[in-house]
Order: sequence, then structure tokens, then C-alpha cells
Amino acid sequence: MQALGELAVLYPVNGAFYMYSCRFVDEAWGFAMGWDYVINWLVVLPFEITAAGITIDFWRDDINIGVWVAVFLFLLCVVQFFGVRGYGEVELFLGLIKIVAVVGFIILGIVIDCGGVPTDDRGYIGAHYWHDPGAFRNGFKGFCTVFVTAAFAFAGTELVGLAAAEAADPRKSLPKATRQVFWRITLFYVLSLFIVGLILPSDSEDLLGASGANTKASPFVLAIQRAGIKGLPSVFNAVITISVLSVANSCTYGSTRTMQALAANGMGPKFLRYIDSKGRPIWCILIQLLFGLLAFIGEAGNSSTVFTWLLSLAGLSNFFVWGSINLAHIRFRSGWKAHGRTLEELPYQAAFGVIGSYIGLTLNWLALIATFYTSVFPIGSDPDAEYFFESFLAAPIVIFLYLCWKAWIRGKGGLFIRSHQMDITTGLRALDLGDLPEPKQSLLTLPYRFVKDLFV
Repeated sequence: MQALGELAVLYPVNGAFYMYSCRFVDEAWGFAMGWDYVINWLVVLPFEITAAGITIDFWRDDINIGVWVAVFLFLLCVVQFFGVRGYGEVELFLGLIKIVAVVGFIILGIVIDCGGVPTDDRGYIGAHYWHDPGAFRNGFKGFCTVFVTAAFAFAGTELVGLAAAEAADPRKSLPKATRQVFWRITLFYVLSLFIVGLILPSDSEDLLGASGANTKASPFVLAIQRAGIKGLPSVFNAVITISVLSVANSCTYGSTRTMQALAANGMGPKFLRYIDSKGRPIWCILIQLLFGLLAFIGEAGNSSTVFTWLLSLAGLSNFFVWGSINLAHIRFRSGWKAHGRTLEELPYQAAFGVIGSYIGLTLNWLALIATFYTSVFPIGSDPDAEYFFESFLAAPIVIFLYLCWKAWIRGKGGLFIRSHQMDITTGLRALDLGDLPEPKQSLLTLPYRFVKDLFV
């Protein structure tokens, strides 16, 4: 996120991170990343709508899920009428609900763990479940298999880069947004999941029953139910429904803006370039909503198989996208230096500099290697071709997209763009006295900045 923030502040261009790959890495790789990102959000939308419908079963299992799929799709269409403003307002409202709910859960989880709930006969729990049945299941392979699931949960953090071209003042808003992402992931993702691990055993029968789009067996809801608290599980299940719908809303924004940018740069059908007077990419939105109709596949008998293959398209996409952002930042710094520019000229610098991008790129590649390993040698079974492609299908698609564009441009440009050949001026945001880099911040103000970045 820090690398993306540095690039987006300097180049708030339409298409954001996929354009950075085109300019600083290789045009064909940027093409592959752009369309892989589009495919990712296209196939995630029906999955999330179905998941939202299944959460309703917690209250009413007598209503066909197709009814809720139709309701949620209709609401999503309504949001699109208001363009980027509608997306922002809806996300602000849903985000506030999620923040309050997660903070409340963390506090409640600490109380449960310390034995402070009268209805919970377990008493003080502490770190008992980390030792029995254990925090890590199935050894090293089990650890490797969760990488894709974790990446799927973190997907969308890079959307701040897509908003760069539509931000009124990216110099101020983007650095703030990138800092907020770090602190919010630390608190709302890592800490809340740690709390869940303390108060809910990993071998819970209800937890193991969750599969596919079945979010009805949410570990958050199960943890509260296990403590014997009445009424609160329903409240948190509502929050989960809202969270899933929030992801569906983000799907539409992420895919449509990237599709339009690809078409505008000659990497997609021309009709996708069209934007109406209110700034809405109408054709791109229509395509995304049509993919949402795939949610009705849930009515089919083999729906779990279909959703498994849909997720196989999206599972690895995030590793490729995040790794490419790190790579683009590394290559940009090299090109910036080759053109005689200095770091002092950058209006915003990534907190960990280019070293942070090297670390991020390495971690993404290690995650890909680990996923490949568990795809070839799955837990508890022999190597299986079907399982491999279910887990690793996104990688061959990325390679296919890359080779297609290389063939289209007949291999022009070589394998990568040389530092001295990079275009570092097009789209460069003009600097003035008000755009000087921010002053160095001291550790004394860290608590204040933490609270400010988290909630403001």
C-alpha cells in the first residue's frame, strides 16, 4: 500500500496500478495484470451475493435463496445510478457499521476469554485453544493452504489506487488512505482473528462445516454462540451480511474502472471506453451486473462445483496484483534515478522505501510458491490434476494473457522496459510549493497518529 501510495500521488492516472506495470515493467505484463484484476472482481461478485443470501438463512431458511439474490442485485443496481459518489457514500455508511462491530467484538472477545460472561461455562480460557486442539492444523501444508484464503479476505485494499484519478486532492487524501489501510488491517483483521482463535477451537464441528460461499457458519457468530449470549449472534450475523454486500459494492467499482481504463488505453473493446455525463462507465457496469446473475447458479444441484471453479479464477489474482505493484515501484525508483531525479522531489515517499517493495515482492512470490506446492501435493490425498487447477488456475490465465499481448504487439519492447527508456513525465502531477514532502514525523506523535489514521 505504501508503494502504491507513492506512485498514485505522483501519477494519479486512470487505471492506476495496472498502468504502472505498463510504464515501468512491461506493457504485456500490465495488460495481463489489468484483465486478471477485472476477471477477479467479475467472478467474485456472484460469489459474494450468494454468500449474503446464505447469511439470511440464519434467520429465515424457509425462503429460497434466489429471492435474496434478486433483492441484493437490485440494490446494487440502484447504487450504480449515483456513480462514484454513490459508491463512496454507501461504503462510508457500511464501513462505520463494520468498525463499530469489530471494535465491539474485540472487547467482547477479551471478556469471553477472561471468563467474564456468566452464560459461558468454560470460565477462563486464555490461550488454551492455541495448545488444544492447536492453532495450526495439518502442519506446514495446512499453513500454506490458508494463503489464498487470506489474500481473498484482504482483496480490495488496493482500490485506493483506482480512486486516485477521481480524487479531488490526491496529494493529501492518498497518503492518509494508505496509512489507514495499514492500521485498520492490523486492528480489524489481525487482532479480531487472533481473538477468534482464542475463544473458538479450530476443530469446532460447525466451523468445519463451512465451505464454498457458506458464510452462515461464520467463526465470529459461532464464537458468540458458544459463549451462550442471546440475541448478539443475530446482530453480528447482520454485520456479516452488510460486510459481504460491501465487498459486492467494491466488486462493481474495481472491475468497471479497470475495464474502462484498459479500453481507453487500447487494451480492450472500444465500446467499453464510453462514460456518460455523470462519469459512469455504463457498458462496464452492465457487464459486471450481468456477471452478478451467475449468483442464481446457487439454485443448481452442482452449485458448489461451479463456485469452486469461479474462485479458482480469483484465488491467486491478488498475489499477482500486489507483487506487480511492488515490482512497478522498484522499477519506477530505478527509472526516476536514471533520469536524474532525486527522492526529495517526490511529494510522498513510501514509509519503507524500495526495500519495503523488495520484501513485499518476495513475500508474494513465496505465497505463490507455497500455493503451488499445496496444489501439487494436497493435504490427505495424492496429486490430482483437477484439484491443481481448482487451486492454481489463475496462474495459467495470467501467462496466457501476457503471451496474447506479446503476440499482438509482436514482441516489441523486449522482456522489460529499461530504466532510461521509461516515461516518467506523462501524467506526472505538477508540483508547487504546497506539494513539498511532508515533514518527518517523530515517535512521540505515534499514538496520536495511530488514532487519527484509524478513525478519521
